[in-house]
Amino acid sequence: MAKVEKQEKQAERLEMSGIERLGLRVSEMINHPVAQIQRWVTIHRLDTDGDREWEEVRGLLNETDEIDMTINDDESLTLRWEASALEDRLFEVLEPAEEPAPF
Repeated sequence: MAKVEKQEKQAERLEMSGIERLGLRVSEMINHPVAQIQRWVTIHRLDTDGDREWEEVRGLLNETDEIDMTINDDESLTLRWEASALEDRLFEVLEPAEEPAPF
């Protein structure tokens, strides 16, 4: 009996809310290497995304200054952003330096 209660508690703990699932999916899409290179991503609403959750995430993305959000005809969201100063500095550091002449 204790084993059943323990399994129920673990299942309870692992269950995510709809907003958490949607937020995680959006975050993963934004942080995907291809999206980071092209600096844009289109997010489609899934059948499992509730109205309240979709509107809340849409509102949060709209309020984020660094993101330009476009609502498409099919109600998907296209997010665009500029390279951050940190990304620019990383590219500067990674540029090959000129080697001195060997003589």
